[in-house]
Amino acid sequence: MPKKEKIVKAKKVEVKKVVKPTKEKVSKEKDKDASERGKKSYNLLRGMHDILPKDEKYWKPMYQAASDLAAHFQFGRIETPILEEIGLFVRSLGKGTDVVDKEMYNFEDKDGTKVCMRPEMTASAVRAYVMHGMFNMPQPVKMWYWGPMFRHDRPQAGRYRQFHQVGYETFGHADPSADAELILVAFNFYKDLGLPVEIHINSLGTPAERANYKVELVNYYRSKRSYLCEECRNRLVKNPMRLLDCKEERCQTVKEDAPQIINWLGAESKNHFMKVLEYLDELAVPYQLDSTLVRGLNYYTHTVFEVYAADAEISAQSALGGGGRYDLLVEEMGGRPTPAVGMALGLERSILALKQYNEKNHIDLVKVPTEAFVAQLGDEARRVTLKVINELRFGGVKIAFNLCKTSLKTQLELADNLKVPFAVIIGQKEVQDGTAIIRDMESGIQEIVDQKKLIPVLKRKLGKFDDKR
Repeated sequence: MPKKEKIVKAKKVEVKKVVKPTKEKVSKEKDKDASERGKKSYNLLRGMHDILPKDEKYWKPMYQAASDLAAHFQFGRIETPILEEIGLFVRSLGKGTDVVDKEMYNFEDKDGTKVCMRPEMTASAVRAYVMHGMFNMPQPVKMWYWGPMFRHDRPQAGRYRQFHQVGYETFGHADPSADAELILVAFNFYKDLGLPVEIHINSLGTPAERANYKVELVNYYRSKRSYLCEECRNRLVKNPMRLLDCKEERCQTVKEDAPQIINWLGAESKNHFMKVLEYLDELAVPYQLDSTLVRGLNYYTHTVFEVYAADAEISAQSALGGGGRYDLLVEEMGGRPTPAVGMALGLERSILALKQYNEKNHIDLVKVPTEAFVAQLGDEARRVTLKVINELRFGGVKIAFNLCKTSLKTQLELADNLKVPFAVIIGQKEVQDGTAIIRDMESGIQEIVDQKKLIPVLKRKLGKFDDKR
């Protein structure tokens, strides 16, 4: 006959509420402590930010969504260096763009090479495609990336000087279906996160078509020059297309009657654009035609798009991301003529929009529940507990623990705060007997089990607990 497990009724542990100190109190205590020790405390550089453990509940689902979409749509992961030659971005983005003229972090390396911290990833992906001869691979070549970018921009909500993007690039595929596929990936990314979005879309046509349009655009804006902001007066000469991207209120008014580029597109460009829209209609991806959408980079041809939160109050802030087709860039960067399309999504902006949307609609992020808390008493028990913690991981049980705490009462208070159904307790006696105590946190009933049977017994109990719910 198998030995019966011992069951005992334990006393309820009185749990006290933990009062968290305010941010102001923490800051004052930090400054006071540093002053008393005669040490200087340090703050972040302007425009930089820390990603704290409390924000993991946003970052982790985003990476999972990005990774799952990449696997499903057959994008391979690429990692490129943060530092690149400055000429890579001057050539790809173009002089006259805000990124090149104002925002890049650039310096001369010790060997005399002029380098910069990457402000975006498309140029790096193109450089890798050409450098590694990926045109010899079966086309299309599809890449995705996740990482930090750097721009000396004016800091504001959701916009930092070091920021993170997830992006997808497709090389060697000229068909409009490639444009639609990337827009679908962007739409699904936010759908998976629970944030409704819509696509703003336009076509810039070919460079020749765009050149003809610029003549008309400049003529129009020159007639309105007195109404323009100082920056747009400079853009009239340097980069006329950026006139349509100005956010100043008076320039917005002028833009309303500006000529639309769609009227300067040839039959082939119009046909490509209409096919992209037909794909989006078939996919039921919500979109708005935006004749003034130009994006801020010079390498785009044909389709350009941006992603906005569908909620008007959130979307009024800024685009969450965007992209488009850049059929001439690979050749411009020294490669063979290669059609390409790509997009990038700003992660900090996306998190801010998701927080605002969830708060407005009273939505709590669904957290994976912790199933058990592992508590210990004594040095020997702590050693055995660490082993048990590792075994529970491989056993598929989601746990919490705190090896710094020595008081059982304190550890059970932590377990109660996490609302775990069970606590696993190992003390000196359990170490000697090779056992562990499983405590039902609701009833206080405790069961002594063999450590070798801990995982199956605990999983059985968790199954019963789920059934009761």
